[in-house]
Formats: sequence, structure tokens, C-alpha cells
Amino acid sequence: MDDGMWRIRLGELDEKMGVRILRESPEEVVATMPVAGNRQSLGLLHGGAMVALAEAVGSWAALKHASREGRAVVGVDVNATHHASARSGTVTATAVAIRLGRRVCSHEVVVTDDDGRRLCTARITNLVVDAG
Repeated sequence: MDDGMWRIRLGELDEKMGVRILRESPEEVVATMPVAGNRQSLGLLHGGAMVALAEAVGSWAALKHASREGRAVVGVDVNATHHASARSGTVTATAVAIRLGRRVCSHEVVVTDDDGRRLCTARITNLVVDAG
């Protein structure tokens, strides 16, 4: 059944990073990304890769919310705190809605490793705009 809600489509960067979508709704988007292929020169998962993943899942969740009314979103703020890193395995990013408003959406994104250890906490705010 078509509920009018936008469905996640990976962009070029998402595909290059190996992102896979596990769940998608305005309230929560969950995606994974391999560490391999996303490491910095010292062999650790690149912090920028974690932030790119966090921004993607938060923006997708906001867009799913806005699309119910035929609207779109643009990111206006993203911030992240790195707590730890990983050298191998897969990371999981979970975006949970803080606020789903008519004009602004905010999501908290937590990135964890295979053991459930928190690697990064991010927050993204998106402005809801007219589509087109």
C-alpha cells in the first residue's frame, strides 16, 4: 500500500560507504556501514564517515516525516561527539526523533559497534521546506 511517504534511496556517497538500511520510519531510521573501506590513515574508522552516516539517517527520517505532507527537508545543523572508534566490523546508526514539527525536525543519532559500544552521538536538525 502506498502511504505517500518517501522511501529511502541511497545516494552516491551512501553506496560508496556500503550503507544498508535496516528500518525506516519518521520516528526511527536504522542503518549499518562496514568499517572496512571507511578507515582513516591510522586504521581507525574515519570520524567523518560516522558523521556522514549520522547525517544521512537523521535526514532520511526527517524527510520521511515531511513527505507525508508533500514537503522536503534541508539540513541546517549537525553536530557530533566521538566517544571511541573501531578498526573492523560493522557500525550501526540509529536516528531517533527528538521533534517532528511542521517547520523543524530534530533527531538524535547514536552510532555503535558490533558489541553495542557507543562510538558517536550526533544531533541533526532539518528545516521542513516546500518540495521542488
